[in-house]
Amino acid sequence: MKDVITIKEIARQLNVSPSTVSRALQNHPRISLHTRDAVHALADQLKYLPSTTARNLQRGRTGVIGMVLPEIRENFFSEVINGVEELAFEHHMTVALYQSHDRFDREKQILTMLASNRVDGVLLSVAKETQQIHHIQELLDRQIPLVLFDRIPPHIAAHQVECNMEKGAYEATKWLARRGHRRIALLNGPHALIASEERYRGYIKALVEEELPVENCLIKRIDLTTPETVLKMTQLLSSDSRPDAVLAFNDYVALDAMRVCRNHGLVVNRDVAFVSFANLPLNTYLEHPPLASVEQHPYQIGFMAADILLKVINGKIDPENLQKITLEPELIVREQSELV
Repeated sequence: MKDVITIKEIARQLNVSPSTVSRALQNHPRISLHTRDAVHALADQLKYLPSTTARNLQRGRTGVIGMVLPEIRENFFSEVINGVEELAFEHHMTVALYQSHDRFDREKQILTMLASNRVDGVLLSVAKETQQIHHIQELLDRQIPLVLFDRIPPHIAAHQVECNMEKGAYEATKWLARRGHRRIALLNGPHALIASEERYRGYIKALVEEELPVENCLIKRIDLTTPETVLKMTQLLSSDSRPDAVLAFNDYVALDAMRVCRNHGLVVNRDVAFVSFANLPLNTYLEHPPLASVEQHPYQIGFMAADILLKVINGKIDPENLQKITLEPELIVREQSELV
């Protein structure tokens, strides 16, 4: 490999000090025009590239944002990444991306590593296994800027960006009720996620307003895996109070549950209607996707979370002035997906 050209090498060849070269490259007015031109000419000739790492270290920075999320393969989180990367690129920041794979131990290890490497800040969406927050609090105690997004644990003082899942569940349940569905089931996520509790509250509120009974047998908690979704949907279909509609935690859960219905000889969206969250792009290509899906605006969540983090890093937001942004959901209806 060719030797990396440094400021010291340019200074040696021009017989000036490294500090003079550094100032000349920044067009400092104290350096004469003649010297500046000579430095720039030799830098171009030698194909010198300034070291971002060295510059950041001078400022006490690494130029790196750590981003920790459950699964990149989920379209929702891929869109969040797009929003983060867009703003980070504009600010010449590097995004170090890590997946917890929904494991608490892995999430804890990643945050410890990021803290040890002194990243400039962290964006975090917690794993479904995460029920303790001491590892997150340790990050805050080290005064490392942190913004939580989407999956946010309760009882922690940190910057947050989320979508209003309670309103989304409320509107989705009301929509089903007004279409004549009387036994609306809820396939919800783990207790540890605030988003699960928000869905539950919105669902219950809508049932009460529509004067529909709240039946505990129609409310199922799942760990968001396919096997458990299949198990709980099978239980719903085997019940004496079989649902005529299902509100699913997300589109992935809905698709697994819909497959169970088909395997039981039921016609999806006629015998059992489905509404879910996430509004996956693949729904456009499905012959019979969920009748409706709650759009959570993942790109905007990522962009806004990155914006808050960068402002904290650059001193434009007081770390103690905690920001909480809640985006409004949108129920995307696909009437053409209903069978008759």
